[in-house]
Formats: sequence, C-alpha cells, structure tokens
Amino acid sequence: MNRKSDKPIKITEVCLRDGSHVVAHQYTEEQVRPVARALDDAGMHYIEVSHGDGLGGSTLQYGRSLVDELKLIEAAVEECRQATVAVLLLPGIGTVHQLKQARELGAGLVRVATHVTEADVSAQHIHAAREMGMETLGFLMMAHMAPVEKLVEQAKLMESYGAQAVYVTDSAGALLPDQVRERIRALRQALDIEVGFHGHNNLSVAVANTVAAIEEGATRIDGSVRCLGAGAGNTQTEVLLAVLERMGLQVGIDLYKMMDIAEDIVAPLIPNPQEINKGSLVLGYAGVYSSFLLHAERAGKRFGIDPRDILMELGKRKAVGGQEDLILDVAAEFAKAQKREVKG
Repeated sequence: MNRKSDKPIKITEVCLRDGSHVVAHQYTEEQVRPVARALDDAGMHYIEVSHGDGLGGSTLQYGRSLVDELKLIEAAVEECRQATVAVLLLPGIGTVHQLKQARELGAGLVRVATHVTEADVSAQHIHAAREMGMETLGFLMMAHMAPVEKLVEQAKLMESYGAQAVYVTDSAGALLPDQVRERIRALRQALDIEVGFHGHNNLSVAVANTVAAIEEGATRIDGSVRCLGAGAGNTQTEVLLAVLERMGLQVGIDLYKMMDIAEDIVAPLIPNPQEINKGSLVLGYAGVYSSFLLHAERAGKRFGIDPRDILMELGKRKAVGGQEDLILDVAAEFAKAQKREVKG
C-alpha cells in the first residue's frame, strides 16, 4: 500500500461517544467498563467517552444522559492500562471547566469540534487543552458543506491555535471517496500537523472513504465497533482493520479480539441493528447531521410527518449541529401545511 505519510496510524474508537446517540445517551458505568476494558486489551489507541454531543451535552435540547458523563469517563480511565481515554468538546456546549474536570479524571486527548466554517470559536478551548497537557485535535464537522478552500482556511486557523491535528469530519456521511481524497490532500499540502478523518456510513462508503483518507496521508482515524454511531453508524472498526490488514497495513490492534468485542459485548447494547435504513440513507443523500435522525423520527411521529421530508427540508436549509430546535419547527410547518391542504 502506497501511503502519503510515514507516520503511524492512530485509531480512535468512538462507540462510547458517537454510539451514545444510538442509545439515547443512556449508557451506564456497567456498560462502559467492559467495553473499555476489552478495547484496551485489544490494543486500541484511543477510546472516546462522553455524551454524543460532547462534554456538557446532557441537556433537554441534545438529550439527557442517564449517568453523568464524568462518571463514565472515570470508569473508562480506571479500566484502561494502555489506551488513552479521549473526549469531544463543542465550544458553546462544553466548557473549559468541564474539560478540566475530564482531564483531572484522566482523559488524555480532546477533539475540539466546530462547524466547518466556525473554527474561530475553538481558540480558547484549544489553548486551554494544550496548557493542560492534553493531546489536542481540531474537528471540522459537516465537512461536505464548505468548498475545499474554506476547509483549508479553517484548518489553518485550528493549527494556529495549537491543534496537533485537524480532522475532516463527515458528520452527515455525505462525502464520496473522491471528495474525501480532495479534502485530505488539500489539508496535507497546507498543514504542518497531522490530518484525520471521521466518517459515517449513511451512503455505505464509510470504509471506502476512510481507506481513501489513509491513502492520501490521514493518520488520525475514527472507527466504531459494530458500526455503533449516529445515523447508519461510523466506519466499522473491525471491518476497517480487516481491510487494512488485507492491504498490508498493520496498526497494532488485534483483529480477532475486535471481532469478539463487536459480537459479544457491543452488539447486545444496540437497541436496533445498525443498518442503512430509509432515514439514515436520507441523511447522507440530503447532507444532514447524523444525530438529527432520532430527533426527526420523534418529530415525525408527533406531527404525523414522514421523517424523510423533515430531513430533506433540513438539508435544503443547510441545518447544522446545534439547530436541533429547527427539526420541530419544520415538522410543525409541514403539519400546518397539510391541514391547510385538507381544508382547501
């Protein structure tokens, strides 16, 4: 395999963070501990643990956590002997104080996440994380929504603030392999730091996209065991590892153990199979934030509207993370329009 980077690939397992969306943020310590312990034993590099929307995400708007995420972070840290526990932070949701608390509990890495055009709001959090001695990475979400030139501009801002890597984050699972290649290549040429990729499988190309990213030089890669993540899930970790090994690329994670974790530990946690259904397919097709699916389904049921129509409209309006309240607005508008049609 001809890679455009000689740096080792580091995998971040996100089933205990992105997967939180799937279980409506109801993870317990009793669930987190065996997952973290087994991932650590398999040789996983980083294990991300927090509310699906990052530190401080337990709110009415984003969904209340069953258990304080700091307790889940602490539990994961206690179970890990070699893996680094990571957290996600979205400025405006999570605070520097919460990041400090996570750091004191043993979290060693933070991804500071912003919308792809709003990197400037990350400066304070990136600076603070570096001062705390954490590995600090930038996370540009909804990367399909900006031209490549804008993506490069925003990534360079994060680099200037002190980020040690910047991710192309395909939050909607809307990118295709050639689009991923173009973005990773552009960042590799423009930045002096590492480049990462985070994919979702709404169009069934998450593994292909991730391989494309690696071939273009991305060295920070996300995966989720059993595809456990928002929408149709993320790049499936155990599948990605098998593909990389077939390509002659070893990353130091035990494939058989990851298969066992997926089958025996994580699968029983999933309320419904992670598959590409009509809702998650529309997410990728319309380019809508993957965590919107559950909210759209609930709003559709409440107002008697097809969730696909809600998601398509959100795509037209270019809705981004943080605009969950717009989902109810759209559903209510559609319901009123239907009533007018009936009366007419």
